[in-house]
Amino acid sequence: MDFQVVVLAGGNSKSLTPLVSKDVPKPLLPVANHPVLYYVLHQLEESNLKNLIVVVEGEDAGLLVGAWISGTFVDRLHVEIAAVPEDIGTAGALRAISHYLTAKDILAVSGDLVSDVSPGAVAATHRRHDAVVTATLCSVPISGSSELGSSGGKDKTKKPGRYNIIGLDPRKQFLVHIATEVEKDTRLQKHLLHAVGQMEIRSDLMDAHMYAFKRSVLQEVLDRKDTFQSLKQDVVPYLVQSQLKSQAVLSGIPQAEEDGNKKVSFPNNQVMVSQILANASTPSFHELYSMDPDGFAQTRKTHKCCAYIASSSSYCVRLNSIQAFMDINRDVTGEADHLLSDNVIGPSPKLGTKTTVLIYMLYTHKVRPYLPMSLGRTTLYAGGRFRNG
Repeated sequence: MDFQVVVLAGGNSKSLTPLVSKDVPKPLLPVANHPVLYYVLHQLEESNLKNLIVVVEGEDAGLLVGAWISGTFVDRLHVEIAAVPEDIGTAGALRAISHYLTAKDILAVSGDLVSDVSPGAVAATHRRHDAVVTATLCSVPISGSSELGSSGGKDKTKKPGRYNIIGLDPRKQFLVHIATEVEKDTRLQKHLLHAVGQMEIRSDLMDAHMYAFKRSVLQEVLDRKDTFQSLKQDVVPYLVQSQLKSQAVLSGIPQAEEDGNKKVSFPNNQVMVSQILANASTPSFHELYSMDPDGFAQTRKTHKCCAYIASSSSYCVRLNSIQAFMDINRDVTGEADHLLSDNVIGPSPKLGTKTTVLIYMLYTHKVRPYLPMSLGRTTLYAGGRFRNG
């Protein structure tokens, strides 16, 4: 499968202070008996996606992460570590290493994702539909998505409920609308409703931060939209909004458009989600939109934005807050212990009244020399081997 995998591992996350530090960057934060980055790498290995670029914020963090990977996944994965500046966002990180993205399709996944969703299944769905982007969607946990403001304790009563609003076609294959962190209502373009015919609005799904992109389209968007910093809030909504005018967009023809999640300022061209009445179902709104009124194919083409919806029983949580850190550590040693490939303690032992269990972490580092390659403000550590640019 001609896929290039990019793991966006982060670095020193402010939301995880004081758990993270210069000596323990976010990718190495322990979850049960492994660093959090292990869970993504293990899932990729299980899907036979073994050629990876791991993007880390900061050179010091890059060296630590590279040393751990070289000792843990030696002879199992081919990994290159790319150190990028801090606070440039997920889109900025891909932009910084864009010259090293050469495959037809790119799988970008967050390094803090602890999940049993198969990356290989997401990649296969993307290829089957020949999509420009395929976003992985998971069910929102009962306690709420930690990235949407649910942080436990007293904060729960102070913050208003915020939701991801997802619009799907009748077949639940294509993304036709996406709005992140809205409080109550979102607004849709009338021309979109006319084109789709019927749309299913979901607020019980969350973005898992695992995306498959068509490389040529991704690189063009990153080049032309140099202010985009986030894949979730900027790049994916832009592609979804532009899919019905994709031929003009991908040809570089200027058009009136909305960036990211901005609301359009023309009230006569909007309807509220709470007022939507579904029309008759259409076979495929991409096919319908590319035909003329008589049903004949036009030269105009639309690109496809797909959704991979994980089963409701899947485990899918991001370690992006202290509350999430506690929840995930509880889950992977309990109901989600299938995520641990080598449990420290098996399921049969029981604790007696005088039993004490001391859990500690031992990491063995087999440090190999890393030779830096200058990429402007980006430094690439190529697994101990210098790669010519």
